[in-house]
Amino acid sequence: MAGERLELLLKEYRKRYKAASRRKDKTAILNEFCKLVKYHRKYAIRILGEEESCSKKSTVSRKRGVSYSRKSIEVIEYIWKKSDYPWSKRLKEMLPQWLPWVKKYITGITPEIEQEVLSISARQIDRRLATKKRALKRKIYGRTKPGTLLKHHIPVKTDCWDVTEPGFTEIDLVSHSGPHASGEFLHSMNITDIQTGWVETRVLMGKGQAGVTDALDDIQKLLPFPLKGLDSDNGSEFINYHLVDYCKKHDIQFTRGRPYMKNDNAHIEQKNWTHVRQVFGWDRYDTRELQKSMNDLYTNELSTMMNLFQASVKLVEKVRVGSKVTRRYDKAKTPLDRLINCYGNEALPLPVQRLSEMRANINPFELHDVIEQKLNGIDKLRRKKTTNNCSVI
Repeated sequence: MAGERLELLLKEYRKRYKAASRRKDKTAILNEFCKLVKYHRKYAIRILGEEESCSKKSTVSRKRGVSYSRKSIEVIEYIWKKSDYPWSKRLKEMLPQWLPWVKKYITGITPEIEQEVLSISARQIDRRLATKKRALKRKIYGRTKPGTLLKHHIPVKTDCWDVTEPGFTEIDLVSHSGPHASGEFLHSMNITDIQTGWVETRVLMGKGQAGVTDALDDIQKLLPFPLKGLDSDNGSEFINYHLVDYCKKHDIQFTRGRPYMKNDNAHIEQKNWTHVRQVFGWDRYDTRELQKSMNDLYTNELSTMMNLFQASVKLVEKVRVGSKVTRRYDKAKTPLDRLINCYGNEALPLPVQRLSEMRANINPFELHDVIEQKLNGIDKLRRKKTTNNCSVI
């Protein structure tokens, strides 16, 4: 049917349809109109009920304006790279602490750009950085074997951690044996606090029992809270009289997980990845010189970066519906912020006050550069040792 004729027809039937007062009359007009123009009944009802001015609506679709400028995405991407590619929810909470310092490295950051950076959501960060992300998947094979000494005298902990104060921790060793486990090599001893996520790490030569207690003693002196509990796996480096006596002497609760059940130590297993494997990888480290350099990095810059500037999330609950498990997390916070929250309205202890003041005066980008320099130095030492071994062969 021609366009002009259809318009005239529609105008006539719309006038008759609106003038009809009885339902019976409207139905008759509708039936007549549908038979004439072959329209679907529901569509005919809609267009006959429209005002004449509404029948010529513009078909141009509205396009949403750009919410985030290229400059703001550049700033977010720069912070994301310098903070070692954190998850979007963690990055979102880290932006306010990193943003004041980024102006030293990126020019042209206006107050409008700052507002865009601070207002972006975690979901939008995922979308904007989707093409930049690379997934690294490598399976970790632990080399520690379960011991039998004192196993039946140390309580097994299988329930979930339900603590509201710092000091209850999990402990584990990560081997740096490289492709083969022969000879003596270094291990990173990780200890993580359940409530705050605070992590301290020390490097040991071998898995000697005395070395574990010495490293634990050094860590305990530097922790900003008292050590109240240790939970380990069943490796012989932990299940021994040295550590049992040490815990009794310092009034530390000592428990262990079930053999071959890594989920019993899920907190420390996650930190083994983020604080050790992502930093040093799977290469072999086996000299005293490397041990000294790695301990220097763990004790100073890396501890400051991870505990004062790197936000993390905590699992609040898991809900299973059929075969699907939904995990809910709390708001991302740095370990220092979680530690401060533990004291509520109470006065902060002196070590926590000092850490808070120290963070306000540290540039995280300069800290990142120092970490990279030290890592490059450690890698040169490792390569030098490997080259020397090859030349001797």
